Amino acid sequence: MKKMKLRDKLRNRTILVDDPLFDEIHEIVAQNKPKIRHLNTANLNKKEVQELLSEITGTKIDESLDVNLPLYTDFGRNLTIGKHVFINCNAMFTDLGGITLEDHVLIGPGAQILSVGHPLAPENRRGVVLKPVVIKRNAWIGAGATILPGVTIFENAVVAANATVTKDVPAGKVVVGTPAKIVKSVE
Repeated sequence: MKKMKLRDKLRNRTILVDDPLFDEIHEIVAQNKPKIRHLNTANLNKKEVQELLSEITGTKIDESLDVNLPLYTDFGRNLTIGKHVFINCNAMFTDLGGITLEDHVLIGPGAQILSVGHPLAPENRRGVVLKPVVIKRNAWIGAGATILPGVTIFENAVVAANATVTKDVPAGKVVVGTPAKIVKSVE
């Protein structure tokens, strides 16, 4: 029987505190924490940033990725980054539940993309609810925007600065506000 990869175990599920999967998660967090610190404090060139992000994510990062550091992630191994992606400074990726940035995505400074929530029941609140976030091709996430778990931002959509996105954004639409609402189409 083929062993299920950790990435697959973390899709669309709730993990309670007593689940042994937390040991595996904490081990990866401990491995990545010094790498993330190094990423954000060393004077690295573009190629070195891409190589270190490849180690953190466990996947090959394309040489076309452009990042203005610092960049933060709480897990790292469930973050997938496409080609020609630009990530501006102070972006936060809470990626345990899975975050995918497809090709040509733009992430503004201070954006937060969250794939993790917590159960509402107080007795289970220390657990995590995991729902993947997908940012489709050529989408633009504005400065300070927050994308909540389970959301897909479709192709060519724009999330305005400081918007809080609680549900999917259709292709070619612009959303603003909290909660984000469609205000127009991209021309």
